[in-house]
Amino acid sequence: MRVSVLESGSWGTALSVALANKGEDVTLHSIYEKRSAELAALRENKYLEGVRLPENLKFSDTFEEVKSADAVFFATPSFALRETAGRLRGIVRDDAVLVSCGKGIESGTSLRLSEIIGQELGNMERIAAISGPSHAEEVGRGVPTGLVSASVSLKTAEFVQDLLMCQSLRLYTSDDILGVEVCGALKNIIALCAGICDGLGLGDNTNALLMTRGLSEMADLGEKLGGRRETFAGLAGVGDLIVTCTSRHSRNRRAGQFIGRGMSAKEAMAAVGATVEGYYATKSAVELADKTDTAMPISREAYKVLYEGKRPESVVKELMSRAKKSEIGEPFK
Repeated sequence: MRVSVLESGSWGTALSVALANKGEDVTLHSIYEKRSAELAALRENKYLEGVRLPENLKFSDTFEEVKSADAVFFATPSFALRETAGRLRGIVRDDAVLVSCGKGIESGTSLRLSEIIGQELGNMERIAAISGPSHAEEVGRGVPTGLVSASVSLKTAEFVQDLLMCQSLRLYTSDDILGVEVCGALKNIIALCAGICDGLGLGDNTNALLMTRGLSEMADLGEKLGGRRETFAGLAGVGDLIVTCTSRHSRNRRAGQFIGRGMSAKEAMAAVGATVEGYYATKSAVELADKTDTAMPISREAYKVLYEGKRPESVVKELMSRAKKSEIGEPFK
């Protein structure tokens, strides 16, 4: 199977390694001049240290190989996806399967990443989204990992499932692509908040409270948008939330820790030195919450910290002082 992976960050590299180790014909693309030559020479990516790049993995800084690809994986940051997909118009084959590998929502339009690909390249039937608890550092090393392959088309979801399944990757299919993508975007917000709690020196009890109520908040919005609540209890939801909130590999958690220790949001993003998707997702989540009249108190307070400079200490006090309510939302009978 001929596969093109765009582009050569940690996640795109990890997926390329997994596919190449399966024996697929994989080309990893880079937008930077001479980056492909560097990867080919070193057989290692500085964004995925310690992972040897297979000898059969190819590299390119053009879209030439995309013309013949059976599948194209979009592993670009969410803010760069529209431009990247747009550049493939007239290049990618009409029957190629397109896979959204990122986790985010486009600011301004509130579109999910698969919808952006659909707008730029057409035909949602051939588009899938993969998501789940999957740090690139561990996928690249072959650590057993579970993912969800979601699409409006069972044929497409199963195509991606078959393409990626191997000794270290287990994929499940889902027709709830909306719910899966909302999970992937919103869990980054909660992970950023978990990092802030760590930076403030709060404990395990606080993070457990945050993650549980954060998951409820994610599901509330997802359900209003048309997703299924049970999706949020699966790998793409609670699974990804757990790993992103607790792992040392999590950029979102690390950025939050810097903020909790006193850095501004911009200083924290710079300190992480890589894309922190939760920063962008927070703005999009609040836009969607306003459109759907969804409460989302955690995300709204995160927005105030990230974009308005509100101090995290005051946020904790205000969230803990909210009016009392039933946990599930149903009154006693």
